[in-house]
Amino acid sequence: MSAPTLPTTPIAQAARALAPYRQYLCEACGYVYDEALGDPDGGLPAGTRYEDIPEDWACPLCGVTKADFRLYDAPDMEALRARSDPGVAVATRGGEAGVVIVGAGRAGWQTAEALRALNPTLPITLVSQCAGDVYDKPLLSVAMARGLADGALVRERGADAAARLGVRLLAHTDAIRICADTHTLRTTRGNLRYAHLVLAHGATARLPEGLAPELCWRVNHLAAYQRLRARLGDAPRELLIVGAGLIGSELANDLAIGGHRVTLLDTCEQPLARWQDLGVGEQLLDAWRDLSIRFVGGVQVRSLERVGGRYRLTTADGQRFAADEVIVAAGLHTPTRLARSAGLDWENGIRVTPHNLRTSVDRIHALGDCIAIDGQPSRYIEPIARQARAIAADICGAEPAPYVPRAPVVRVKTTSLPLTLH
Repeated sequence: MSAPTLPTTPIAQAARALAPYRQYLCEACGYVYDEALGDPDGGLPAGTRYEDIPEDWACPLCGVTKADFRLYDAPDMEALRARSDPGVAVATRGGEAGVVIVGAGRAGWQTAEALRALNPTLPITLVSQCAGDVYDKPLLSVAMARGLADGALVRERGADAAARLGVRLLAHTDAIRICADTHTLRTTRGNLRYAHLVLAHGATARLPEGLAPELCWRVNHLAAYQRLRARLGDAPRELLIVGAGLIGSELANDLAIGGHRVTLLDTCEQPLARWQDLGVGEQLLDAWRDLSIRFVGGVQVRSLERVGGRYRLTTADGQRFAADEVIVAAGLHTPTRLARSAGLDWENGIRVTPHNLRTSVDRIHALGDCIAIDGQPSRYIEPIARQARAIAADICGAEPAPYVPRAPVVRVKTTSLPLTLH
């Protein structure tokens, strides 16, 4: 990393020190760089001004460069109303029904912000299975290394974000069925009419055959992670992680740094096998030599059972592993129920038109982990902000902001060996 550019005079240094800290938004993924907090893992201590960030610094979530950041002020209703153009009509085509968004993760909230930025009066409802709190999901697998308590992971409470944006948040609510002919979403809290529906419900953690869901942890959202942290407590535990891909490797690294003993299993011979041709698996194993991580590759899970107060996992070749807790990180599975109920085309996910993220059914868009473009699921953080802007422009009849798929830059947040992969 090249050296930062510092103020050249004492007066300039003093002025810089007294200036309020500012925030900068990654336009690729939505990460917010806060000058007050810095990016210690990226070599930027707290208080590092944006102007002093080296040009080759990378976004800690998606890996793009400083050039992809812009000055950021969290949108609020008063500011949005002040700068809105009352002559711009919103293409709701459904009166006050407005936009209903299913999912209050990163994709759902970024869609709400993108819509609100284009029109301050558009009715927006978010339906969320959880509390809808705003947080950076990638931080779940580096929280211990960064010394973050699970409560510190929340950037903004869901209720506060809803109030700031003038959005109706239906927390702890399940979406049950889409009635596309009547433009209605059925939920556990009643029926919601929509002029436009946006599916941002993501994907669920895949459970390999032989593993019962009640016997293992799947860390795919904040609530699950908080329950796991509470279960682990402060004492060192013996943990078994099934799956040594991106998330499994990051969790193994973080939990070992947190003082736990980790056994990491995978069907492939090395971790991060997707990038085997880059040799990253061998590099990572070497970086783990001083951590309490045992990697066992080339094994297939056959069964998992509870024995006393612990768990015993048996592989197809007869090996047995004991652990206090078992965590599964074996990839993602896109739920089909909502898409099938609306008759949406499916191809390894909800099939969408790339440039505007429209589904095969009128007035329904989708983005994030639940979609597929040309049969390829969209599983990374980076595309979400661009997808949200494309959808918002299409719904509001604004100047198009076409989404263009591109090869993702993947940040592997194993603090023992941080990697950026293309």
